[in-house]
Amino acid sequence: MRVLLVHNRYQQRGGEDAVFEAERDLLERHGHHVVCVEFDNDEIPERPSPIALARLAIETTWSRRAAARVGEAARRHEADVAHFHNTFPLVSPAAYSACHAAGAAVVQTLHNYRLLCPKAVLLRDGAPCEDCLGRTVAWPGVLHACYRGSRIETFTVVTMLAAHRLRGTWRRDVDRYIALSNFGKEKFVEGGLPSERIAVKPNFLTPDPGTGAHERDSFVFVGRLSEEKGLQVLLDAWSRAPLALPLEIVGDGPERRLVAMHAEQSRYIERLGLLPRADVLTVMKSARALVFPSLWYEGWPVTIIEAFACGLPVIASRLGAMAEMVEDGRTGLLFTPGDPLDLAEKVRWAADHPAELDAMGAAARHAYEAQFTDDHNYGQLMAIYRQAIEQAP
Repeated sequence: MRVLLVHNRYQQRGGEDAVFEAERDLLERHGHHVVCVEFDNDEIPERPSPIALARLAIETTWSRRAAARVGEAARRHEADVAHFHNTFPLVSPAAYSACHAAGAAVVQTLHNYRLLCPKAVLLRDGAPCEDCLGRTVAWPGVLHACYRGSRIETFTVVTMLAAHRLRGTWRRDVDRYIALSNFGKEKFVEGGLPSERIAVKPNFLTPDPGTGAHERDSFVFVGRLSEEKGLQVLLDAWSRAPLALPLEIVGDGPERRLVAMHAEQSRYIERLGLLPRADVLTVMKSARALVFPSLWYEGWPVTIIEAFACGLPVIASRLGAMAEMVEDGRTGLLFTPGDPLDLAEKVRWAADHPAELDAMGAAARHAYEAQFTDDHNYGQLMAIYRQAIEQAP
């Protein structure tokens, strides 16, 4: 199969970038002809001129330049499938129809909730928010300045979403969507996407890192240090409950100072900063449990898959995809989202029941082997591509 992969990279590397690369490598290992067209948000000036801002706003909705570049790549490559990961803001949905014109079926992975929410995370003021769900014009997002704290920038995103809802882009120009969870699919259907075009395929992990000895009594957080990841909930569980148990925090982000302050005040909290992936896996292999207190619905966090692969149970928010991934009492524990006291109670239970925690780690490893390997994922991806080709005009 000849596959064109299209992705708009973020300024700060994240899970979507990693999944894009993993699926590219997966296709190449299986002998498919793969060509990548990549855009990068580093192309956007740090302080753009008013003219540059106006052009970016227009091209976020419909970029002729990006469509021409992607369409030409599809024609030159004679692509059977054009698989899009992120189109915001430099690619724009204009590239879908360009690929159809070139004879390629179109697949879009729904890594986040951008098509439903200007902020892309269905989160506001530290709690899930669905005020814009299903609206043709997501005016509450503008009212609350949800995107980057700016009403003007939010208006640009809302305009893009409204224009394509009215045009019928989401129903007409995409042959197959990939939702990462059943929960995510339900939300997108509520938001107006056609259910019959949405397949559910979770993320995967390769290569297999192997299990660890989990010889230390520490708990670990791995992820972006930001509001939606539940950093305040995590830190409150250790400081307000309080928990006299070792906590290692891996990652970087806008709340790094908050983490540093708590680390200075508590001998139990250690800030490890941003680590290479190999070192992150080493930390996971020695810890007792991963704590994942996210406040938003999440897509299908690779961090949890990594924990499962390492035989590490997960203590996560009972919310969205996390409640779908973590089987409470079997592969980990679930706690009330945003409740540091309930989180602290679950962590204490885990520390007091090492044998049960070991059993959860073994079950987590089994879940990885059964659902999240590259071989399992490859079969799912090929089925989706074949369905898209059959669906394409």
